[in-house]
Amino acid sequence: MIYLILAYAVILVHLVFLLFVPLGGLLVFRKRWWAVLHIPVFLWGALISFGGWICPLTPLENWLRVKGGELGYHGGFIEHYILPIIYPRNLTRGVQIAIGMAVLILNLIIYGVIVYRIRQRERSGGWSD
Repeated sequence: MIYLILAYAVILVHLVFLLFVPLGGLLVFRKRWWAVLHIPVFLWGALISFGGWICPLTPLENWLRVKGGELGYHGGFIEHYILPIIYPRNLTRGVQIAIGMAVLILNLIIYGVIVYRIRQRERSGGWSD
């Protein structure tokens, strides 16, 4: 039972990671220190997509499922709604590259706006965190 609970925890961490990769830069608008965490995370997410790699969380989850006595992704809310987001069925190499490009472009735009605002505020009296 503990292995299945841990497997579900890994799925939730994976989902949070997947949301943080493209959108975490938005937190930098509120507090600049988020960039220290977000930049390596979004670069890792893009690298996984460009490289066609499997996120290390995937084998960990599968191992926990096997240890917990499960073989597949069937039944339940998490399996039905969250797993298709994390593991899309039609994930091709082209889709992976497109995801990587989208992550890079979105984050370059976000950080470009942040840098622009920082420079504007520095010129007009400083940035407050």
